[in-house]
Amino acid sequence: MDLANGGRKIDMKRKWNWPIWVGFVFGLLGLFSYLFFAQFPITRDFPWANLLLFAAGGILLIAGLVRAFGRPQLYRGKIFGPIFATLTLCAFALFAYEIFYVLHQVPLSAQAPRAGERAPAFSLPDQNGKRIALTDLISPNGAVLIFYRGHW
Repeated sequence: MDLANGGRKIDMKRKWNWPIWVGFVFGLLGLFSYLFFAQFPITRDFPWANLLLFAAGGILLIAGLVRAFGRPQLYRGKIFGPIFATLTLCAFALFAYEIFYVLHQVPLSAQAPRAGERAPAFSLPDQNGKRIALTDLISPNGAVLIFYRGHW
């Protein structure tokens, strides 16, 4: 019996701390949606959409942590909040490492021939492993070379 509340027993159930969970989902979306956004040139060159998802997730996680630690008697999240925040921070670190460091290790195309320039002499293996030189492919009309930057 609680005498401070007129003899009524108050069972105060803590509320669900939705910003923590939604922030974690946004962080996962920021990591795993890159393959979707890489299909479009506007988000392939600079991953601003993924960075916005990470930022929204981080803001929601911080808001959820403030709620969980500021009013622990009212909101849940003192255990899952730091765990989700750490996992989201690790996901962002992995994403940033891959996008801003690993992909920038690809050699620059400064020495690549420009459109209309003569291609240098070279030979490459075909699908059977036989070496084919550019001079073997050139006909009297010339040859068309197509370069695709990416993985096949």
